[in-house]
Amino acid sequence: MADRSDPPDSVAGAAPPDSKLTATKQRWAREGKFLTGRVTRPEAERLPPGQHLVRDWPVLDLGLQPQIAPAQWRLDVTGLVENPVSWSWRDFLDQRQSRMVTDIHCVTTWSLYDNDWEGVAVRDLLDIVGPKPQASHVTLSSYDGYTTNVALEDFAAEDALLVHAWQGTPLTREHGGPVRVVIPHLYFWKSAKWVKQIDFMAADRRGFWEMRGYHNHADPWREERYSDDG
Repeated sequence: MADRSDPPDSVAGAAPPDSKLTATKQRWAREGKFLTGRVTRPEAERLPPGQHLVRDWPVLDLGLQPQIAPAQWRLDVTGLVENPVSWSWRDFLDQRQSRMVTDIHCVTTWSLYDNDWEGVAVRDLLDIVGPKPQASHVTLSSYDGYTTNVALEDFAAEDALLVHAWQGTPLTREHGGPVRVVIPHLYFWKSAKWVKQIDFMAADRRGFWEMRGYHNHADPWREERYSDDG
């Protein structure tokens, strides 16, 4: 949280360039790497198919970790909402704060149990902005140029949060601080780090990984790792 410099213009706006990591993950999507074909259900088994438990939270990003001081951070909620908002850090902290403990599951096969989050519940955000009836999806945009798409019904999940703290401490830069999205019931690439904009839309629009072979929905319990439409 001590970062003082603003993100460079290239980081704050443009989409991140393809990299060796991007190419590797696109190859995994083509090859179906990590797929097991096994089916589990959350009421019967806590760990989704193909996953393994880790004790420490791995760091995964696109090679950019933007430096965003809280004083410079803003969140814009735009699109098909009755009440668009543009929150500063102080505005964000002035909202009702919630704490939840959830598991997280990464498409690269690791899972981490019992994460204690603090932040603004998505359902509270929805009460404030009031999505219009025609809104069906959201695009989450990040300060590193990353985007991901989520159906509104998934974004509105009871345990979805905009988080600023993990295990009782401020969310670190490497894990998406000052603020990231957490949608626990989907693979973790849907939980955008360094979030700066939430855009409500009347139609779906695929994000960074979804355009590169990853599944558009991303349910770990159905092992929706990769696209099935080529």
